Amino acid sequence: MVQALSIIFFLYVIIKVYISVMQIGYVTKAKDMSPVLMKPSTWMKSARYLIANERLKIVETLVEYGLFIFWLSWGIRWLDTMTWNMEPIWQAVLAVDLFLIVNYIVELPFSIYKTFVIDERFKFNHSTPELFIKDQIKGGLLTLAVASVLSAAIAWIIVNVPMWWFFSFLLIFAVIVLLNLLYPTLIAPIFNKFTPLENEALSEKINHLLEKSGFRSEGVYVVDASKRDARLNAYFGGLGKTKRVVVFDTLLEKLSDNELLAVLSHELGHFKHRDIYKNIAMLGGILFVGFYIFGNFPTTLFMELGVRETPAMLMVLFMLLISVFLFLFMPIMSFVSRQNEYAADRYAVELSGSDDLIRALKKLVDENKSFPMAHKLTIFFYHSHPPIIERLKALGDKSIHHDGKEDEALKGECSI
Repeated sequence: MVQALSIIFFLYVIIKVYISVMQIGYVTKAKDMSPVLMKPSTWMKSARYLIANERLKIVETLVEYGLFIFWLSWGIRWLDTMTWNMEPIWQAVLAVDLFLIVNYIVELPFSIYKTFVIDERFKFNHSTPELFIKDQIKGGLLTLAVASVLSAAIAWIIVNVPMWWFFSFLLIFAVIVLLNLLYPTLIAPIFNKFTPLENEALSEKINHLLEKSGFRSEGVYVVDASKRDARLNAYFGGLGKTKRVVVFDTLLEKLSDNELLAVLSHELGHFKHRDIYKNIAMLGGILFVGFYIFGNFPTTLFMELGVRETPAMLMVLFMLLISVFLFLFMPIMSFVSRQNEYAADRYAVELSGSDDLIRALKKLVDENKSFPMAHKLTIFFYHSHPPIIERLKALGDKSIHHDGKEDEALKGECSI
């Protein structure tokens, strides 16, 4: 069984590395083509930025594989030994926390390198070492707090409840819904400052747009995203009465009022089509399958690993393998998301017309240095948004003219 898991994880790593290698080769050739949707200097810079991130991703994937081998060959037994004489609930809390801490320590250098080397080199990073450290401490403590409570609860369920995997799934699914409710009002403000939109004229236009689509929100807020990053974005956060409109301060600086309204119209399309509920339901279905597998790990697996079949070891194995499991579903999730984006664009056209959305998308590509080309495997697995050229064509942009060969190549992602 251990050998089978090792082979599966190895194949997962090989596929991820292969996709990155193909993406690097593809963009390396594509950057020599005539620039599309951006100035020549931005075109080259965005291509180099994408390549730098893909190279980092390859190293991360290889380290992920090394970490997997560490846990499978020695680490899990170490966790079992460390928690040998503890009660099942406390054993689970300590084992899960130690697992997360070790993984965090190994992965932290990549986050530092991306922020202060790659993003700094390409003029995206606005964060300071002090702010970065504060973010890491806040995020780490919040993660450990939530993980401790959940691991204790799941351990109790495993020990005391028949069909424990099903009730553990219900608990995790309920927590996901709860976090979506709490994120905009309780979690996000831990990291960023949210202030009501001061531009009264723009706020009135936004409120009129919200009323037009039947969207009731807690308000329109501006987030100080520029203190960390130069990229542009906007989103609707929360569920039910906690919904709020959030606009990056960087977006307000770069888009006209009408372009901003077009972007928000697109986001309202997701609300109108209940995409957040669909996504939560889809994730729930995937988690259900995952917890079923989690609940039916064979006893021989624990024997081969040399550990006891305890709630703690069950949870550690689940966390160790979850990345592979989710990777299998990524093409489906990405495909559904891309279709949702097209539908949201169509709704935005109904609310605000196509011209302003077209202009906004072009600005976002240029300002965010989103290279508008990608290998088809990258799109298939990772892109939650349709190719930007295809989005613009669907919106009726008459300025997009390419021959068949170029059209097939121009498949990049725009994040809004």
